[in-house]
Amino acid sequence: MTGDTVETKYLIVGAGPAGASLACFLASHGLKGIMISASMGTSDTPRAHITNAAAIECLRDIGLEDEIVKVGQGGENIEHVRWAHSMSGEEYARLHAFGTGPDRKGEYESASPCRHFDLPQSLLEPILVRYATNHGFNVRFQTTLVSFFEQETTTAEKHIMATVRDSLSKTEYKIRTKYLFGADGGRSRVATQLGIPLLSAYNGDDRVMINTVVGTDLSHLMEYRKGDLHWLLQQQQPEEEGDSDLLPMCIVRMVKPWHEWMFTLVAGPSFNPRAVTKEYYLPHIKRFIGDDSTIQAEVLHATYWNINETVAETYSSGGNIFILGDAAHRHPPAAGLGSNTCIQDAFNLAWKVAYVEQKLAGPSLLDTYSAERQPVGQGVVKRANEAMRGQFPLFAALGFGPPAPGSLAEEGDGSASSPGGGGGGGGEVVLHGSGGGRRRVVRASMIRDALESVKHEFNGLGMEMNQLYTGAGIYVTDEEEPFKLTGEAEKNAILHHQPSTYPGRRLPHAWLNKAIPQKPISTIDLAGGGGFTLFTGHGGEAWKEAAEAVGKELDVMIRAYSIGFRQDWEDVYFVWDQVRGVEESGAVLVRPDRFVAWRAKRAEESGKPGCQEKLGTVMRAILGV
Repeated sequence: MTGDTVETKYLIVGAGPAGASLACFLASHGLKGIMISASMGTSDTPRAHITNAAAIECLRDIGLEDEIVKVGQGGENIEHVRWAHSMSGEEYARLHAFGTGPDRKGEYESASPCRHFDLPQSLLEPILVRYATNHGFNVRFQTTLVSFFEQETTTAEKHIMATVRDSLSKTEYKIRTKYLFGADGGRSRVATQLGIPLLSAYNGDDRVMINTVVGTDLSHLMEYRKGDLHWLLQQQQPEEEGDSDLLPMCIVRMVKPWHEWMFTLVAGPSFNPRAVTKEYYLPHIKRFIGDDSTIQAEVLHATYWNINETVAETYSSGGNIFILGDAAHRHPPAAGLGSNTCIQDAFNLAWKVAYVEQKLAGPSLLDTYSAERQPVGQGVVKRANEAMRGQFPLFAALGFGPPAPGSLAEEGDGSASSPGGGGGGGGEVVLHGSGGGRRRVVRASMIRDALESVKHEFNGLGMEMNQLYTGAGIYVTDEEEPFKLTGEAEKNAILHHQPSTYPGRRLPHAWLNKAIPQKPISTIDLAGGGGFTLFTGHGGEAWKEAAEAVGKELDVMIRAYSIGFRQDWEDVYFVWDQVRGVEESGAVLVRPDRFVAWRAKRAEESGKPGCQEKLGTVMRAILGV
């Protein structure tokens, strides 16, 4: 500290999933810095909750997966998504979610050694902050970024001078840093001051959603209703016609089975959530529980948010200032892509900063962060909003909202206008609204067809795992043609993942073992750990020698493993044999973030000299040295 100025190399603004995971990943490379947050502490509301395999793989790399498994919920507790009248009432439809269905389980297990978990943000953030503080990051809550500017130093290096405000002491002080990371959410001061343009696909919906955290014991209801999400759909009562405060729709998810819940209510056009207390929501919540009037429930928190469809045009304006997480991409929580994308942003950025600062790579490596992650963010924003709107056909098929063609909703007590008005013919059933509400003619085939489209939201393995990075951080010169999806992934890239070692794709998962069996290990676990990894096989000894030589020359960790019969690792199920994409003597080079950087079809004819020259050329191109 110099005078009233604090010195650091790395300043992270925001301690949510994006900022806290970035602090963890930087710390795992031995880097120390400061993380500030305007909040009083870690999140006191659940907010984001589904943590997918792609994000858990990142946290697994620094040893945090076990903690997630201990505090999160998986298996049967997240097996279903349900649509029902109330938590205790009749059910309209249900769907296997997150690869738990018999038709998807194998594909999910083949894609990753990790499983999906329900891990509320209020439980995830303390895990991340604790790791960061234990590994060299100073975390300061109740501290707000006021402004910043770049300044030249006597060594011609640029530094950033940030002014921050301690809300407890009401004082301001300065932090001088080499890097500034804006992980400060949807109202990011960093993004705003940088003037980064925002790309927005306005969908015409300014709908306000209210998240209410509710303490209530519903364990007596859950034996046959276990699931991660419960969509509750009700008819307005006649006396409520014209009352537009809250719509008769609610999304419920568990926080702590089965006594703490999140009830997400939908505001009507004229409702102002700031004008009511949290107790206002209790009667509505009890109606959605629907058990009886004596059930005990308490609204613990109430916050609101708007549906967004916005992504930053770039994740950096040049230099050493970057944005990530909600500062870069804002969208509804549909499809569970929020905090997962934040964590992957951080994982991509951290190793690049570390390599540049440790003089292992040139500054140009930092430019690849935006080039690789901005297209991912743009796709995530688009997909999350499509998933939200994808619910509408199902609502219509169930007789809620605008009627779907062929599934007519009749008002009053008149006869159904479709064949089989009594409900038996053609798979049609008449559902009577309670309290004199309207009658609904529901056709089973319409529900079935609508559920097919909803699968994209709750079983979108391809959306989670099919990223393809391009640009200077990936070496594709040796590829004969551009990458393209095939098979089921070509037919539906949202639902299905295609494992591939094409440069720019994530490393495929395959279980490996030894000739004398021991605990299996995934290819995912052989890679990562802050270094590059090279995989080869029979006849590829020259690549292993080249990896050692080039690693020493560039002072970069390049581990090398031979996979195959009686090699370093046995391909016991012949999965790697199917996905490696090169001959046995070929090579697959994997970056520290476990994305494939380059591959060689076979060993060079000249042996070690040729392999060493080629690998050196590739590494220098990727690292920008």
